[in-house]
Amino acid sequence: MDGQDMMKIASRIFPICRSITGNGVRETLKILQEYCSELKIYEVPCGTQVFDWTIPDEWNITEGYIENEAGERIIDFAENNLHVVGYSLPMDKWVDLEELKKCVHTLPEQPELIPYVTSYYTPRSGFCMTQTMLDALPEGRYHAVIRSTMDPQGSLTYGEVLIPGTEEPEKEIFFSSYVCHPSMANNECSGPSVLIALADYIRNMPSRRYSYRLILVPETIGAITYLSRNLPQMKERVIAGFNLTCVGDDMQYTIVHSRYADTLADKVLTNVLKYRGRGYKECSYLERGSDERQYCFPGVDIPLCTFSRTKFYDYPEYHTSGDNLELISPDGLQGAYEVMTECIGILECNRHYRINCLCEPQLGRRGLYPAVSKKGIYDEVRKLQDFILYADGRNDLIDISNIIEYPAGKLIDMVKVLTEQEMLSYR
Repeated sequence: MDGQDMMKIASRIFPICRSITGNGVRETLKILQEYCSELKIYEVPCGTQVFDWTIPDEWNITEGYIENEAGERIIDFAENNLHVVGYSLPMDKWVDLEELKKCVHTLPEQPELIPYVTSYYTPRSGFCMTQTMLDALPEGRYHAVIRSTMDPQGSLTYGEVLIPGTEEPEKEIFFSSYVCHPSMANNECSGPSVLIALADYIRNMPSRRYSYRLILVPETIGAITYLSRNLPQMKERVIAGFNLTCVGDDMQYTIVHSRYADTLADKVLTNVLKYRGRGYKECSYLERGSDERQYCFPGVDIPLCTFSRTKFYDYPEYHTSGDNLELISPDGLQGAYEVMTECIGILECNRHYRINCLCEPQLGRRGLYPAVSKKGIYDEVRKLQDFILYADGRNDLIDISNIIEYPAGKLIDMVKVLTEQEMLSYR
């Protein structure tokens, strides 16, 4: 898959009204299943205790609108599903303008945008509109209608892909994204689109050292639910994990580190971003905001960091109607995909290498040293020599990259050449 393919996926799932439970999540996962047949869909009953949380009743909505006394619809859920507060209870009543304003949410500082508002665990009903629209409403009576259901017999839905490795299948690389926001492109649709493309990439790798676990869950409650069902195995098997969110724009890259920024995931992603050729932002765990909150929580401690283009909260369209399909691009999605595939390639080759020679090896007789001396021709050879100097069994591939200041991804070719010449051993 390429950026165009990922953009098509994002465009297909963008119109769907998703929440932490409900048919929108199921519809989204079934569409993604068309691109990844290995994606298995699971249902966990409402009311299930998951650590300190309880899965709430399943919420679904079919209609929501406000109309004036002439029967003209001021806002309509069918036109933009952000117009209704997520998890709103049913409503059907006539109210005056003053009472209507009490249940309408706006963004005064961004008057042309509709905010994204939810109330998962406190029962209420509400609407969202632009501040400009609210200010233009005349005095009068308004018909406020929400047709929704809360089903205690429903369930929470999530998806999982497991792709086995061959050399060390008991060790896993973990990827997670979420499927719980309605029509927002960067904050929602980009993550699942890139994750599905990564599943396709991993499945088609000629060989896999590690196994791969990829999941699509509702944010927070979905991650908690998944961990409640899989934590012992994950703690034993996962060696590096990446939470993907807001990966579709074409701006900078961002890493949100694990609690102590000391995991293999932190290490490899930082290395890749450092040599990506454009600026990137490093955020500590104190700037957390996505499911790294659950995966890195004390006692859980999955070795994971979060990867974004522009991080949640850091772009003005975040959690508004401005986060539309114009905010993401094939190039943006492709860039995020390439960062993650480079991380995969490095992790697959990341070992502690040791050179088998005593003193400098004679590179010339192996065809690894230029026969003609010329200015500039030794740059690559110098990096090869630098790599050999630190291939002492003490450092892994990423350590050596950081020491000699050369991309870990480019060292992979050196490893292949030296291994073919039987000059390297590893553990």
